[in-house]
Amino acid sequence: MSTASATATPQERPLRVSLWATQAILFCVFASAGLVKLFTPIPQLAAMMPWTGQHSEAFVRAIGLIDLAGGIGVLMPALTRIVPRLTVLAALGCSVLQVLAIVFHVSRGEAEFTPLNFLLLALSVFVAWGRSRKIPIPPRRS
Repeated sequence: MSTASATATPQERPLRVSLWATQAILFCVFASAGLVKLFTPIPQLAAMMPWTGQHSEAFVRAIGLIDLAGGIGVLMPALTRIVPRLTVLAALGCSVLQVLAIVFHVSRGEAEFTPLNFLLLALSVFVAWGRSRKIPIPPRRS
């Protein structure tokens, strides 16, 4: 096991590529979901996601900010190598968010909406595990 992506062995290459691809996917999903929740008018958003019309606008916008921060956090610290351990924390935060989303939807009788949450949970846990235990990103040297 290596501590730096640059020194990863050839056997670690598939894992390294999988982690970067997963981080990019999580960035796209969480950032786009966040932007939609932040900037779409609530009536239009409620047509896409009924729960958003049944909660305060402040709650919906706060979830949008959390989604956006998670998406940015799961990719950018690793990509820039500026405090890359934040990537692990963001992935853990995204995992917690998905567990809460699953509980939220199940409690509302919307279990049919949870498969994406379970997938995002698995991807987030994979990034947290991979970037904390298998192939951490070293910080940029100053």
